[in-house]
Order: sequence, then structure tokens, then C-alpha cells
Amino acid sequence: MVLLNLSKFENIHMAQSLIEIRDLTKTYKTGGETTNAIQGLNLDIKEGEFVAIMGPSGSGKSTLMHILGLLDKPTSGTYSLNGTNVSKLKANQQAKIRNQEIGFVFQQFNLLARTSVLDNVLLPSIYGNLKSEVEAAKQLIERVGLQDRLKNKSNQLSGGQIQRVAIARALIMNPSIILADEPTGNLDSKRGKEIMDLFQSINKEGRTVVLITHEDEIAEYAKRKIVLRDGVIISDELN
Repeated sequence: MVLLNLSKFENIHMAQSLIEIRDLTKTYKTGGETTNAIQGLNLDIKEGEFVAIMGPSGSGKSTLMHILGLLDKPTSGTYSLNGTNVSKLKANQQAKIRNQEIGFVFQQFNLLARTSVLDNVLLPSIYGNLKSEVEAAKQLIERVGLQDRLKNKSNQLSGGQIQRVAIARALIMNPSIILADEPTGNLDSKRGKEIMDLFQSINKEGRTVVLITHEDEIAEYAKRKIVLRDGVIISDELN
């Protein structure tokens, strides 16, 4: 099993807020119509939490995920990550933080199709201009149970195996947070359970996980469930 560097995840019970959102709004204008996707939202997520963000279509959960992942900027309000107001940073500064501090797992997997499992996992470290951490990547691939698939191309894998590669890739930079956007949406129930069991295991090691989902049974894997509707939080409770 891979030995992750968990120094920044120690003393979870005394953890400080990893994410602080204050008075966040996001407004879209299309033609003469204005849509308030996020409306004055306040949210704290502490280190080591496993949070599921839920809501129907149009609730604002995808918009919030894009803002959390520094893929979009709020219209107003602040988003602080590890004590830094990242919502006000320039695009190149946000890109650096996104690469180093945020690991993404998407419903569509987003792997390079004709690239090996090993090279897919190494991709964020290459993008970050770091030395190729081949041994760390191999350990992560073993961690997700694919040590016998190192040289396989991603288009030679099943959907569940591809998502495991995506999880290993998300961990390669030792990020502060894993953002998972509907990670089981393209999987059958058996493979979906395997992926969620893996997320639970990763969280138990101290990793912060934020999960976007519309499925109640998937949200039950998290320790905390937040429900959005019309861009506001209507419930926030522990599972």
C-alpha cells in the first residue's frame, strides 16, 4: 500500500477550515436574462472531511464545484483555500494552485485514451514541471488495485478501472482536496460501490473529499451532506 505524506492531515479532530466561502454569488447573463446560480452562499469545510454536495438540476451544485476547483470565478464574495483568498488571484496563479492543491475526478474520467495507465497518472506532475515521480505513481496505481495494468492503455480498461486510474492521477500531487464530480455516474452499481469504498478509504487516511452527486445512496458514503436549491444551502447535516 502506498504511504502518503499525511503530515498536513494530522490532528483532524482539531482541524481548521480548509475551505472558507463567504457571501458567494455567481450570476450568468444570457441575452437579456439574468440567472443567479449561487446566491450569498456561506460554507466552511475542514481538513479531513468527506462532504457530499447534492441538489436537483439547476440547484447550483455544478457551479459551486467549478468555483471550488478554480475552474470558474464568483461574481462576488470570497473563496479561501488554505487561508488564501484564491478567488481574487490571477489566472496563472489559480492554475498553479489548481495543479498542486486540487485533485479532480470527473464523471467522464478525462484520461488520455491511447496513453498508458502509468503515464496518465504521471500527467499532473509533468504539467507541474516536477521530476517524474514514477515510483510514487506506481505506488498509487497499486493503491487503487491496478498494479497489473501499468502498461495498459486507458482504452483497454473497463469503466471502473478507468475511474481508479483517475483517482490515482488525482492523488499524484498530494493535493489538499479531492473534488469528485458525479464519479459513479457512468458506472454500474457494483463498480460504483467499489469506487465509493475507495473514496472512503482515502478519506480515512486523512484526505479531504468533496463529492458532487444527485444520488442519495452515493451521498450516504460521505460524513456530511449539504443540499442546495436555487443557489442556496437548504440543509447541512452529518450522516
